[in-house]
Amino acid sequence: MMNTFFRIISACLMSFGLLSNAYAILPIEKLDSFKGAQAYLVQTKALPMVDIEVSIDAGDRYDPSGKSGVADMVAGLMNYGARGDKGPLTEAQIADEIADLGANIGLSVGGERAILRIRSLSRKDLRDRAVQLAAAMLSAPTYDPKIVEREKQRTITSLREAETKPEFVLERRFKKSVYGNYPLADSPSVQSVSAVSVNDLKQFHKQFYRGDRMIVSIVGDVDRAQANEIVQALLKQIPQSGQPIAKLPDLQRSPIEALAQREIQIPFDSQQAHIAMGMTAVARNNPDYFPLLVGNYILGGGGFVSRLMSEVREKRGLAYSVFSYFAPGKENGIFQAGLQTKNDQATLALDVMSTTIAQFIADGPTPSELEAAKSNLINGYPLRIDNNRKLLDNVSSIAWNDLPLDTMDVWTKQVDAVTLEQVKAAFQKYLAMDRMKIVVLGAKNK
Repeated sequence: MMNTFFRIISACLMSFGLLSNAYAILPIEKLDSFKGAQAYLVQTKALPMVDIEVSIDAGDRYDPSGKSGVADMVAGLMNYGARGDKGPLTEAQIADEIADLGANIGLSVGGERAILRIRSLSRKDLRDRAVQLAAAMLSAPTYDPKIVEREKQRTITSLREAETKPEFVLERRFKKSVYGNYPLADSPSVQSVSAVSVNDLKQFHKQFYRGDRMIVSIVGDVDRAQANEIVQALLKQIPQSGQPIAKLPDLQRSPIEALAQREIQIPFDSQQAHIAMGMTAVARNNPDYFPLLVGNYILGGGGFVSRLMSEVREKRGLAYSVFSYFAPGKENGIFQAGLQTKNDQATLALDVMSTTIAQFIADGPTPSELEAAKSNLINGYPLRIDNNRKLLDNVSSIAWNDLPLDTMDVWTKQVDAVTLEQVKAAFQKYLAMDRMKIVVLGAKNK
């Protein structure tokens, strides 16, 4: 209740501009570079906790040809065996140490980067043990052949189960359609995971897990000197650099095509039709990011106050939920909209969604829509940074996308500065209906 009270008060103050600079007292500090890695800190003293992230430029886009899933497995198997300072650590020993510390150490992989996250009490002895364990996992995973084979079979079983789910099949096909020849078009499959060897994992780790491809972000109850110690302890066994890595191809803008070339129908035995529509878009550091952010809130990102929700659900009852969003990365991004509807309503639902998006691209928002969207985004901003994990998300994104270190301080001002003309111009510049890829799954099977 008390936390809710403070959130309400923060939102009210934000609406009057009183908190526009509230987080200036929590600046992002650039730490000393170590092993070629960048490092950043936000000091918070409210809780005796520290959250740490290591971002590694080693995402799915670097999977070897025909072996999609390597990047995921390289990171995912780090907690199944490593070489520590005192000798080998088995998966049981790693799990027991994490439990004994009351810490969390997790690994995940996205299209662009792999991420190691640590959450620990800030007490030095516990923090140091957590960092030491994470450092061993990060720098010296063992990739035991028996465990690799076991986890491959688990992954294959999961993939086979996922292939029975319409959401998975739709997203994989949509991704392939939008990314085209770019490496992110490929997704792990039974065949690609089966082809992965222990040597592939070790080679990928050696090639990509090095200091000059890492960024460390720290949020919590540590000072600058302690944060620098954490960075050095985490990366002490990591090589600073390695062999040159081939540059990835540029992601080409979705081409203008006739509807028959852009639309894919996938027969699928499902109760509902699943529809996805989208195209390539912008990177996070694009100057038009904020006009697109505000505009999309009006179009399909604002939940029940969005145009898509009004047209598709409220006026016609065609879907329970409909959405749109921009997913900007460091070098490129995509726009996606989607819904689920009854199979016999798929054609109508797709037409309404397409017409609504086309009209928004052509005409932009109304003045009242713009003001409401900006107000909602600004008033909701405190909820984006109201705990250490959310702060870490923001610090990590700022560092990864090469954004100014005062981004959190000026975010609300940048939203407030967006104009009708900017939204309309940005949507017309980056989106076009004759470039939209469309995937409809299920409808043709009924």
